[in-house]
Amino acid sequence: MALPLWSRVTGLRRVLLTDCVSRPLKVVVAGLRSSEPPPDFKGIIIKERPKLRFMNKVPDVVKVVKVPKTLKDIRGPASQGREFQEGQYGILALGGGYLHWGHFEMMRLTLNRKFDPQVTWSNWLIEAPHKPITRKGLGQRMGGGKGAVDHYVTPVKADQLILEVGGHCEFAEVLPVLTQVAKKLPFPAIAVSRETLKQLQEELEERKRNNQNPWTFELLVSRNMMGCRKYLSPYDLHYKGRYWGKRCLKDRV
Repeated sequence: MALPLWSRVTGLRRVLLTDCVSRPLKVVVAGLRSSEPPPDFKGIIIKERPKLRFMNKVPDVVKVVKVPKTLKDIRGPASQGREFQEGQYGILALGGGYLHWGHFEMMRLTLNRKFDPQVTWSNWLIEAPHKPITRKGLGQRMGGGKGAVDHYVTPVKADQLILEVGGHCEFAEVLPVLTQVAKKLPFPAIAVSRETLKQLQEELEERKRNNQNPWTFELLVSRNMMGCRKYLSPYDLHYKGRYWGKRCLKDRV
């Protein structure tokens, strides 16, 4: 006589089939969910003019002084504008370069369109374009003195804050917009907050303090080992090899 189907199933197949048959429904357990409290913005005040102000394309000067081409104004670390004034978030330059008037308009239009003026405000931390850049017309011969002024730029050094953003908002809310603006600048830049900026400075100090390699760049250049000064400039000794022209070598201690 043929055995029933259930008696013919043995072994692992029977165990799996038993679980499927005996437990057709899942038991849902309810519990308490713990979430972080919302941030407190009691001490933060929204300014009367929350939007970025318009920057003049040409400075208000009586006579323009033509300056020679040099890397002095974009070489090395910035001595001013390294800290926030009133804001909580901003854009930090990781290298030197020149900002044209079009870059100012790009930043102003993007932030003014993306941010709500009733919740956030923005402020410039750099000056308007003031350095004249000359250019000669196409097809002119060599000589004849320096060319006419074509446009104006603003020099920016490494570790300098370009703008700041504040208000009743968190860093995760403004990070996509600030990152989008930072990628369009003519030099490497990142979006930072007060906490992340302090963390970057502490990490650099910790790397200097815990460096286990005794043969540092400063030691090699100061003692002129193997005549290395013959191939280096005085700026390499002054900046200890961390800044090369307008670039910042962040991995060098």
